[in-house]
Amino acid sequence: PLHKTLMSSTHTKLYFHVVFSTKLREPWLVPDWRQGVHSYLGGIVKSLDGIPLTIGGVADHVHLLLRLRPVHCISEVLRQVKRGSSVWIHERFRRSAFAWQEGYGAFSVSHRDVPAVRRYIETQEEHHRVKTFQEEYVDLLTEHGLEFDSRFLW
Repeated sequence: PLHKTLMSSTHTKLYFHVVFSTKLREPWLVPDWRQGVHSYLGGIVKSLDGIPLTIGGVADHVHLLLRLRPVHCISEVLRQVKRGSSVWIHERFRRSAFAWQEGYGAFSVSHRDVPAVRRYIETQEEHHRVKTFQEEYVDLLTEHGLEFDSRFLW
């Protein structure tokens, strides 16, 4: 007889390292309100039923380490994160000119690499004493084997 083995449930652990900058990489995220912005970004992720593991960055960009569910569409999650946080920044800090860049980088992360990515995000201040956002972003693209045309990155 033919036996079929059926999985009775779905099991996933989907981690993403997401990076995006302020429009034109303007240094909007000043130290006085950076932590508040990071917390707000995490709150939006939670409201979408995602799990923000670590959020950090410097004046001109943010990194998010997220755990998302299979039903999530990364572009939709980021659209809502950016839109909601922009509105909040406009209202909370009275910065009507603030905007996020249009695009983003999103990289899958192995469960084993989560601690290293977390440390990387938590040490952004130190990291950017020696490397610009542009250098860092090109390194991330290269490290993840993504092809890109540098004429269209910025």
